[in-house]
Amino acid sequence: MRISDILRVKGDQVVTVPPETPVVRLLEVLAQHRIGAVVVSRDGTTVEGIVSERDIVRALAVRGADVLTEPVSMIATTQVRTVAPDAQLEDVERLMTERRFRHVPVVTDGVLSGVVSIGDVVKNRIDELETERTTLAEYITGERS
Repeated sequence: MRISDILRVKGDQVVTVPPETPVVRLLEVLAQHRIGAVVVSRDGTTVEGIVSERDIVRALAVRGADVLTEPVSMIATTQVRTVAPDAQLEDVERLMTERRFRHVPVVTDGVLSGVVSIGDVVKNRIDELETERTTLAEYITGERS
């Protein structure tokens, strides 16, 4: 399975914020969209960074509440690993596990085209296991649904 298959089911909507967005506004965006990370982008198509709930918590622990008025560019990860839509899901799972990423932007020809989260990966894996279980049960019992 490829990342494009995940995006086909999930959709390709990506929430972005410009680098100058105050962290307090970022919190509102995360809550409004019920997501755990946002891509930092001036134009909504280039990836300048990514900022997650974890980044906010870590910055609060180090710098205190003053971080809430700082721009997201101060806490965002700027060395962002991205994947292409044709990347194999297994490779992205491995990347997320080894690097401890929960969100990976998907880029097509230099343009942001989606984000895959660990939740998307887990949902896909559960769906695959359910399909496999159903197929095996039908095979064993000789039933077809």
